[in-house]
Amino acid sequence: MENALRPILELTVVIPALFLAYSPMQSYLRQPAGKLIRWALPLLLAIIIGCGAICYRLRASTAIAQVIATAAAAIIYVRSLRVSLWKSITVALSVCAVFACLNSLTRAIDAAMTMQNAAAENDPWFCMRAVLCDNAMCWIIAAAAHYPATRIVRSMVEDENFAQTWYGFWILPVIFIALNLFMIPKYRQTLYTGRVLQGYIILSVALLILLLCFNAIFLLMANSLNRNARLQQENHLLSMRQARYENLKTAIEDARQARHDMRHQLNRISALAETGDLNAIREYLAKVNGRIPDMEMNFCENRAADSVTGYYCALARRESIPFQAQVDLPEHACVDEIDLCLALSNLLENALDASLRTEPARRCISLQMHMHAGRILLIQVENAFDGEIHEKDGVYKSAKRKGNGVGLQSVRRIAEKNGGACSFTHQNGVFTAKVMLRGVDQALKNSDGARNT
Repeated sequence: MENALRPILELTVVIPALFLAYSPMQSYLRQPAGKLIRWALPLLLAIIIGCGAICYRLRASTAIAQVIATAAAAIIYVRSLRVSLWKSITVALSVCAVFACLNSLTRAIDAAMTMQNAAAENDPWFCMRAVLCDNAMCWIIAAAAHYPATRIVRSMVEDENFAQTWYGFWILPVIFIALNLFMIPKYRQTLYTGRVLQGYIILSVALLILLLCFNAIFLLMANSLNRNARLQQENHLLSMRQARYENLKTAIEDARQARHDMRHQLNRISALAETGDLNAIREYLAKVNGRIPDMEMNFCENRAADSVTGYYCALARRESIPFQAQVDLPEHACVDEIDLCLALSNLLENALDASLRTEPARRCISLQMHMHAGRILLIQVENAFDGEIHEKDGVYKSAKRKGNGVGLQSVRRIAEKNGGACSFTHQNGVFTAKVMLRGVDQALKNSDGARNT
């Protein structure tokens, strides 16, 4: 019975690994955690027991079974999350790297425990004490890393400023996984040499500590980059507000000048009326109407949305692009201000770029934005375009450079992050972007803030 349990217990380390991988992804589950556990855990246990039974029956090593169980857990993990594939794969690889180091350490512990047992040299599995030690170490590491994973790593996963960082970090865990695989001796008896075993233990512990240090350094670096990116976004928003303020001052000055000139214009109209020359009056009114400044100085009560809308409205009119905006937002919207500004800026910037490449007679940008049910923000941006739009699997190619467009991908990630949605359509020379952002009730925000303090 003990021998039958050994290959199964070797494979059960997949469960604490999956537990740790899910820790920073709690906000991205496609279904409630309880429902996921009810079907995923029995399925994974069935795979583990089945693979372990086959290994016991064939008296074979669990190496291939470990790959099968890990692949099954990875598929369950990736398919059960609504998050960027890069993020889920990177987190999974990081966990696999840590547990690969633990597996190497367990191999050394097994050799130390069975060194005096000649019969154990031919066993294809770890001894029972080593297997139990392996499971204990895996659960201890998973429990110890749970808090930083649900706090620091989770905040990093939820932040959209690190889209590019995730694309390269996977290399580090892959290197450590490869090193641990390379360390596995071809013949088990090799580890029973005293000096070799001592060196193997030291190297296994060193790799584990080094990996943990690298992960900690990456988290610190990522948080620093996050703060810098957030400051850049806030500075950009402040520059938009400053530009909006300058435009408002210009508009106010134009309005003041128009009021000052109104008396002279009325005198001129009165003089023309006395002569009865209606044609002259019409011509004069047409000239005056053309000189009346645009008095659209305020789009909505929300300062952030008003600043972004006013900024891109000024840019569009500077290029003689008609800009229509219907914005109805309260002063305090329940949507995160940075998310709102990023989504709106990307949509309007794409619309402006597309309009500049469009025939002047067809240029037009239309913006509609309002709250629905008090906590759902709806944004719709339409613009005319010329040429072709290249799309594959919902990802749009950039028209300004090679590769995929970044703006719409950023909007999609922002919408998905808080449970919203977005859609992009193009037909009859008109590109339409629709975005829904979910907010949080103010009462809930206040209660969360009270709990945090």
